Amino acid sequence: MKFTAQQIAGILEGDVVGNPDAEVSKLSKIEEGFDGSLTFLANPKYTSYIYSTKASITIVNRSFQPEDDINTTLIKVDDAYLAFSKILEFYNAVKLNKAGVEQPSYISDSAKYGEGVYVGAFSYIGDNVMLGRNVKVFPSAYIGDNVTIGDDTIVFSGAKIYSETIIGNHCIINSGAIVGADGFGFAPNENGGYNKIPQTGNVIIEDYVDIGAATTIDRATLGSTIIRQGVKLDNQIQIAHNVEIGKNTVIAAQTGIAGSTKIGENCQIGGQVGIAGHIVIGNNVKIQAQSGIARNIKDDEILQGSPAIALSDYNKSYVHFKNLPKIVKKINDLEKK
Repeated sequence: MKFTAQQIAGILEGDVVGNPDAEVSKLSKIEEGFDGSLTFLANPKYTSYIYSTKASITIVNRSFQPEDDINTTLIKVDDAYLAFSKILEFYNAVKLNKAGVEQPSYISDSAKYGEGVYVGAFSYIGDNVMLGRNVKVFPSAYIGDNVTIGDDTIVFSGAKIYSETIIGNHCIINSGAIVGADGFGFAPNENGGYNKIPQTGNVIIEDYVDIGAATTIDRATLGSTIIRQGVKLDNQIQIAHNVEIGKNTVIAAQTGIAGSTKIGENCQIGGQVGIAGHIVIGNNVKIQAQSGIARNIKDDEILQGSPAIALSDYNKSYVHFKNLPKIVKKINDLEKK
């Protein structure tokens, strides 16, 4: 799909400087621009590229004044970075704007779905499933029995949504994510083995949640595993049974959260963090990458290390740790004397 500079300016409430009929159908970095592509200039250190870019259209701040000849058509806006982000959202919406049911796919007779739904080929929609308006289920996805998915949610190829899961509006479930698999529940028996504890709960995902590729969220043993509104989960995260994650918390890749832990709102958790089970983490907590959390954490703490301690204490201790060989040598020299 092609767009002219005039059309893009209308979307962004910007002004065209150059050819209003210039057309684009692709997006590019300013240093890699090519004919027919749209780019932007927001960071001053990339300014030199605007004089050499081959992009047909470039979004710039209103304050930008070229100091040499340029070949690209400009669209001047209040904030070039935000404007380009808006175009990315628009472009993505157009790209994903599919509707209808492709074949072969299976949709149970008892399933219900709203207007604008898309079900890709080789997908499975189980009994009593309810899909809201404009839900997109891409090819080879699995939606188990009694699942409810709200309006404008996207389930990408290969994602698996187990039975009884409830997903809100405007969510994104990326490829390979598994929502609602059994939690890791086993009880030792008299023979030295383990008996499986049935996992009879479900997963509840509220509105505007993003779930990364290959992330797994286990169903509760009893009750619900809950991901609150606005949570953003990176790829390859493990969330165990009965965990609750508060509003607008973000978690980076390869983090693991053990069962029944409660995480507060607006937390920021780095990659490869390990969080023990049955603890409570407060609101606005920041945890640095590769930390290990094994205790309750109060609101607003910033932590690093394993076991994690206050970031300021960790940094002070690390200074001494780096100097440890020198300190040991000094002690040994003193002992010899």
